[in-house]
Amino acid sequence: MVNFKDYTKQYINGKWLEGSGANTIDVLNPYDDSRLYTVKTVNEADIDQAMLTAEKAQKKWAKTTPGERKEVLRKVIAYLEEHKKEIIDIYTSETGGTILAANIALQITFEELEEAIKFADEVNVVNQVPATIEGKENHVYRVPVGVITSISPFNFPLNLSVRTIAPAIALGNAVVHKPDVATGITGGVILTKAFEEAGLPAGVLNLLLTDPKTDGTGDYLLEHPIPRFISFTGSTAVGRHVGEIAGRNLKKVALELGGNNPFIVLSDADVDRAVDAAIFGKFVHQGQICMITNRIIVHKDIAEEFTNKFVDRAKALPYGNPKDPATVVGPLINDRQLQKAQAVIEAAIANGEKIALEGQRVGNILTPYVFKDVKNDSALAQTEVFSPIATIIPVESDEEAIRIASETEYGLSSSIFTQDLEKAQQYALQIDSGVTHINDQTVNAQPDIPFGGNKASGVGRFGNPWLIEEFTTTKWVSVQKTYREFPF
Repeated sequence: MVNFKDYTKQYINGKWLEGSGANTIDVLNPYDDSRLYTVKTVNEADIDQAMLTAEKAQKKWAKTTPGERKEVLRKVIAYLEEHKKEIIDIYTSETGGTILAANIALQITFEELEEAIKFADEVNVVNQVPATIEGKENHVYRVPVGVITSISPFNFPLNLSVRTIAPAIALGNAVVHKPDVATGITGGVILTKAFEEAGLPAGVLNLLLTDPKTDGTGDYLLEHPIPRFISFTGSTAVGRHVGEIAGRNLKKVALELGGNNPFIVLSDADVDRAVDAAIFGKFVHQGQICMITNRIIVHKDIAEEFTNKFVDRAKALPYGNPKDPATVVGPLINDRQLQKAQAVIEAAIANGEKIALEGQRVGNILTPYVFKDVKNDSALAQTEVFSPIATIIPVESDEEAIRIASETEYGLSSSIFTQDLEKAQQYALQIDSGVTHINDQTVNAQPDIPFGGNKASGVGRFGNPWLIEEFTTTKWVSVQKTYREFPF
C-alpha cells in the first residue's frame, strides 16, 4: 500500500521537498469540500533548481540505450498495476470523477505507457542521405529536444500528463512537469512516484505542485530559457498566452486546447444508437473533457424523437458520490466551474432558449440540463460549456448539419451518425476538426493515432509517430572522406 498524500510536495533532483514559496494551497475534495492535503508553493529559485537539474540530468539520460529507457517504462507500468486500487481511490477523491472515469483514465494511461516504450528506438538513429559533393557522406540524426516543460489540466489529469511525460522520457528528454494543483496527485505525484520507484535517474523528471497566480512567479516557468519545448493542455485562453510567450522565446509547442464538438445525427441515423452514444459523449465525467459532445446537431425529421429519448435517458442518470459505483454524474471540480456553468444556463434562459430538461445544483453536483431548438449562431451553441449542459440544434438538411458543424472557432473532435458509411467518410473530410468519428461519440483516445485540434483547439499532434517529430530535433552531420578542392 502507498499513501500518495504523503508525497504532495515538489520533486526536484530526486528529492521530495517543501516548496520555498510564501503561500500554501489547500486542495479540496470536489464532492464534499473536505481538505485532502495542503501544498507549499514554489518560488523562482525552486523553478531554477528544477530546470538546472533537468538540464544536467538530460545530458546523461540522452546517452542511455533504448533498452535502459524501456526497462524504466516497464517498471512504471508494473508499479501502477500494483497500486491500481489506491490510484482509483484517490482519483475519485481528488478529481470528482466517477469510478468509471478513473478506470478509463487508468486504462488510457497504460496504453500510453505501452506505446511510449516503442518511442525509445526512434532517437539517436542515423539516416544516410546521398551527397552532391564527391567524397562526402551525409548523416541525419534524430536527437532529443532537451528539457520539456509539461503543463496538464484538472479534468483527466493522469492520462493527460502521461501522454507528454512518458514519450518525452522515452526519447531521451528530461521533463519539468506542472499539473493543475487542484489535481496534483493524479496529475503529478502518482506518475512521479512511479518513475522514482522504477529507477529513473534523479533530475530527469521534476514535479512542481504550485499555482503561478498564488506563488507570485507569473510566467517565469514559461519564459525560463532552459526548456526548448512547452507541452500544454488546457483552455484556449491560456493556450493563446502560452503560445504567445513560446513564440517570443522561439520555443516549440504542443497545445491541446478547448473544443465545441459537434455530434451530428443525419436523417437516416438509427436514433436509439445515436442517443446511446450522445448520452455517454455528453455526460461522461460531467462534461469536463475537451473532446466532450457539446453541440448535438439533428436532422429535423428525427429531432423530436431524438430529443425525447435523449431527455428521458439524461434525467434518469444516477448522480451523487463518485465513489459509488452506480454514480454517473459526480461533482464539478470546484465552485468556480459550477458558477461558470450556472452563468451559462442563466444567460441561455435570459436569451429565450428552450429548456427540455431542467437540472439542479445538488451540493457541488450539477445534474443534466438539456436545451432544445437552439440556433448554431446563438451564444449558448458557441460556448464551450465544460459541464453537463446539452444543446440540441435541429437542421433542415444533412448538408446544413455538416456545414454548421465547422461554424465555431474550435476544431477538435466531431462525430457523424448515419447508415451511409461511404457518404459519412466524405462528410468527415469536410468538417474542420482534427478528429471525426463515424457512428460513435466524440470522446475517444488511442496512443498511435494523430490526436490534436485545428483552429482555436490547438497546435501539434500527440500520438505515435507524430509526437516523435515534436519531441526531437534533427541534426545534419556530414563527413568529408576525401580531400575537397575549393575555388579559392
